[in-house]
Amino acid sequence: MNLEHLIFQKGLKDVQSRKDQIVAALTILPSIILLGIFVYGFIGNSVYMSTTDWGQSAAMALDPQIEGVGLENYRELFTGFLNVRFRQDLANMFFFTVLFVALTLLVGLLLATIVDQLIWGEAFFRTVFLYPMSLSMVVTGTIWRWMLQPRGGINFLPTLIGLPPGEFLWLSSRAQKLVFDWSHLFHYLCLMLLIVLGLNLFNTWRRRDRKHLVWKVIFFGALLGVFASGILTRIHLLDYSESHGFNDALWGVVLAAVWQMSGYTMALYLAGLRTVPSELREAARVDGGSEFQIYRYVDLPLLKPITVSAIVILGHIALKIFDLIFAISSPDHYPTSMPAITMFLKTFRGNELAAGSAIGVILFVIVSLLIIPYLVVSFRKEV
Repeated sequence: MNLEHLIFQKGLKDVQSRKDQIVAALTILPSIILLGIFVYGFIGNSVYMSTTDWGQSAAMALDPQIEGVGLENYRELFTGFLNVRFRQDLANMFFFTVLFVALTLLVGLLLATIVDQLIWGEAFFRTVFLYPMSLSMVVTGTIWRWMLQPRGGINFLPTLIGLPPGEFLWLSSRAQKLVFDWSHLFHYLCLMLLIVLGLNLFNTWRRRDRKHLVWKVIFFGALLGVFASGILTRIHLLDYSESHGFNDALWGVVLAAVWQMSGYTMALYLAGLRTVPSELREAARVDGGSEFQIYRYVDLPLLKPITVSAIVILGHIALKIFDLIFAISSPDHYPTSMPAITMFLKTFRGNELAAGSAIGVILFVIVSLLIIPYLVVSFRKEV
């Protein structure tokens, strides 16, 4: 009797378990369907449209004649004479992303360190530093557009202490630095890859990770040989020189973006500093470590996961930034333009729908190159 009862109970549990699984599947099924249609379906449609000529003739017709052109739209964006603005947009996006992420992390870490050491007023200053994050990018752009006017705002501040006003053109300067030739793009990409691999190789050597050190040295040496041979400089994307670089006008955009997001990184770092075990700090003090050494060798290494997460989040924001640029300098301002702005102009003003789709796909790929490695590493750590 007891055996039959146990078998009966087990059968009931199996039935209930299958029922729960079915209910759970039916619960999330609508979300999966909607996600598949409105996210991945639209991504697939954009990829398809980017390989057509949609927009070259009667784009808004009820029954437009659309033909496939393969990768022609991408070739035009990277090498076409009329798409020089898009190539400068890519340069602007690169410089803006590097400066924005680096300065936001630096300012956020500095603010978190200061707030963590406060004896009184912590809640007040934490709220003040976090306040800009509560504003939308449009509001931030409008405020900083007023503050960065050539004859007012920040340039007017020196006059308060008897100095002449500033003359820096925060948003309208057309001066460029770090100028490079787009025709030799592969050469510069190889140089950047060498720098990244060199830093990674040094970190692997410092950790005495012999398992991965050998193949990294071989790969680095092969890439260095390709770079030194000058093969890449003989590959020309264009038949003429085309100069691009860092526009000084981007400093205004960087300043506004850092002001808004530094409070966010401060909150991340402050939470991380509060989780550092006090026993580690006390042990370092007993061993004779100064406060700076404790901060350098105890606190900062433990904040590395937070730094990586912040880089991914801030990088994602920087790569697809649109509303801040639209509000702070208008979409027609060439020196501060970004790929998302050009995508908007081509799609909704010029009716070049295929070209706009191609830019969207390029942005999607660039963001994926940042997000996917982070997700892969995170999932591996969880496993």
